Amino acid sequence: MRGIEISQPGGPEVLVPVEVSVPEPGAGEVRIRLAYAGVNRPDALQRAGAYDPPPGASPLPGLEGAGVVDAVGPGVSLAVGDKVCALLPGGGYAEQVVTPAAHCLPIPQGFSMAQAAALPETFFTVYSNVFMRGGLKAGEKFLVHGGSSGIGTTAIQLANAFGARVFTTAGSDEKCKACKGLGAEVALNYRDADFVEMMKAEGGADLILDMVGGDYLPRNVRALAMDGRLVQIAFLQGPKVELNFAQIMVRRLTVTGSTLRPQSDLAKARIADELRRHVWPLLDAGTVAPVMDSEFKLEDAAKAHAHMESSAHIGKIVLKI
Repeated sequence: MRGIEISQPGGPEVLVPVEVSVPEPGAGEVRIRLAYAGVNRPDALQRAGAYDPPPGASPLPGLEGAGVVDAVGPGVSLAVGDKVCALLPGGGYAEQVVTPAAHCLPIPQGFSMAQAAALPETFFTVYSNVFMRGGLKAGEKFLVHGGSSGIGTTAIQLANAFGARVFTTAGSDEKCKACKGLGAEVALNYRDADFVEMMKAEGGADLILDMVGGDYLPRNVRALAMDGRLVQIAFLQGPKVELNFAQIMVRRLTVTGSTLRPQSDLAKARIADELRRHVWPLLDAGTVAPVMDSEFKLEDAAKAHAHMESSAHIGKIVLKI
């Protein structure tokens, strides 16, 4: 089958088309013939040599996709021919991929395969960190950085749907406008204004979701309300910084974070169950939907990565398999 290989650690140009063997599903697994695969920041980290796949996972990049089940292993309730989207341990940049059946979800009503492929990685990440780990509740003030990214557009919509007050940052007036259209109460252009002052004027954020890191870390702490929570999911500006932890004690703050890929199959299955119960009805009803930026052919994965790393996109990028 066709796939995209990381020939060596490096820039987008190291993504090259190859022919690879078709994987076979084991117990509890299904094989999906993919129609589309999502493109995400962790794919770029893996390409750069900074995010190794877990033991036993495909070395090919790709953490989400949508398509049709074409083979099943023992102990699986899904059937050949079922249309699904799925969180993948790797291998999404290929025609066929194997993943645990418990990490598959049905295609929401009215969704195209391209839209469905844009769901798993961001929705698993956002729901588990904002609601399961961060405990966001209706009426709370929620700040998400990078509001126009796939994570950001998902977080804005879900937080708004569950009744939180949503604040966000983005890098242009166009991106801020898009964020407000998704349900953000305030969208601040971080090139022109300070998010710390914005949140202080509101009494502080109850929850912040951050993927920037670097000098945002101490600023996030200052922007939190009493008993506020900071959830870190990436460090685009680096993980090391000087931080005054006395503020965490005095204001009873919680600083936490997670990465999705290294978690156990059982942990991911539990997130899938939560999504099925609480989020998929919103998708079926059209209340929430992925913001789609662009699609590229599988063979043009390098162009897709270059586009993602330019930060010119708003929403999700997918590969047409």
